[in-house]
Amino acid sequence: MRRIAAAGIGLAVLGLMSTMPASALVMSSINVSLTGEGTGKMGITLDHDSVQAGKVTFVVKNDATSESHEMVVIRLASPDAELPYDAAKERVLENKVKKLGEVSDLKPGADKMLTLDLTPGTYKLICNMKGHYMAGMSAVVTVTK
Repeated sequence: MRRIAAAGIGLAVLGLMSTMPASALVMSSINVSLTGEGTGKMGITLDHDSVQAGKVTFVVKNDATSESHEMVVIRLASPDAELPYDAAKERVLENKVKKLGEVSDLKPGADKMLTLDLTPGTYKLICNMKGHYMAGMSAVVTVTK
């Protein structure tokens, strides 16, 4: 009798899952590599730059050997939007943008994850440690329906 009840519950769950939209069952992830040392070229590399709307997990790894980095996720008003920048402080003005989350202070070799619920649009990933953004640490992610 218990087996029949358990089987019935399992089938009911499967029935519920089959009526849910696929986007509710799928969570996307993007592998993010942060690179660059000192005064050299720096960068953010993504394993893919487009995902469907919904929960997106950024798996962020600092692949530098001696430099700490971070990853800030910013929603852009348009794909070609410029970020406000303070040249004296060598940083993007985070209080003037739509910042959705960040992985901060990643030591060399460290990794962390960040999961956000993203809607369709264009997002910029940056490292906003002093001088890093202008040294090339940015990447764009497009979120589709």
